[in-house]
Amino acid sequence: MKTPGKPTPKKQSPKQQREQAIAALRSGKPPADPLSQLNPRSLAIRVGIPALIVWAIALAIPGIWPKAVAGVLTVIVGGVIVWALRFATRTRAVAQIVQTADSAEARKDAIAKLDTEFKKDDTAATFAKAQLQMQEDPRAALRTLETINLDKVMAPMADEARAQRGMIHLILSETDEARALVDKIDMTRHKEPRIRAMMAAIVGEAWARTGQAGKAVELLETFDPNDEAFAELKPQLLRSRAFAYAWANNTKQMKTTLRSLSALNPQYLSGFVTKKKSPMGVPPRGVHPMLEKEAFEMLMRSGAIPRKMQQVRRG
Repeated sequence: MKTPGKPTPKKQSPKQQREQAIAALRSGKPPADPLSQLNPRSLAIRVGIPALIVWAIALAIPGIWPKAVAGVLTVIVGGVIVWALRFATRTRAVAQIVQTADSAEARKDAIAKLDTEFKKDDTAATFAKAQLQMQEDPRAALRTLETINLDKVMAPMADEARAQRGMIHLILSETDEARALVDKIDMTRHKEPRIRAMMAAIVGEAWARTGQAGKAVELLETFDPNDEAFAELKPQLLRSRAFAYAWANNTKQMKTTLRSLSALNPQYLSGFVTKKKSPMGVPPRGVHPMLEKEAFEMLMRSGAIPRKMQQVRRG
């Protein structure tokens, strides 16, 4: 029965469902407000109290050198705080631009703003631009991310750039290129659970598709895809697990993972079917034949593949 006042949602075509599934795997939500952790009270507690202790010790010690050292430390800490506030302010501005880009035209306008309002070496703007480009042109997003000098940015940021580039290479079925990047990621540098899970999904898939399935399974099983904290990353975590279990010859877990992925959206399974071209027209590499077969059969049972495509595939 139709609810008064509410329009009946239009049923999506298989093509629209595929595009939606691909977009979900590619896209990411903007980061949390970077200024939320830098409020005055928090800064006063975390910086003010240690500074008072340092000055108390310096004043208690006779001579000018203790005071000079305390003064230098105070200036350094003050500089770090100013830099952090400026960085967080820029990051917030970038996030606000990304949040408004909810259509192709809006993304185009957002990219133009990022190009004109921020410096070319602004990493936050570069990440945001690549995120917007991923919706329509992964290769362009890859070129954008490659402008980040990994030797000059902070190590955690360099890892995030490697992870994002690795993800794009995996989408384009360039598994060797992805592996070369993820092998340089140091997971111990990242404490935020969501970032660690995102990186694990990319690193795990790259390992699984290049001969390190056991290592991939061990890493991926430290993250629960059903954890609410990883809700937005669930498709990526399940996709990576499917690759890892397949190459580890764990058929039971592979099938269970594929069923969970299909329950979210059957079109997620299309990424494992090699005879079906990828979004960029490149046949996927590193897909285990058993994984491909099971994914295709689940797709057929779900009705997500038109009959003509089924006949072509069987032929």
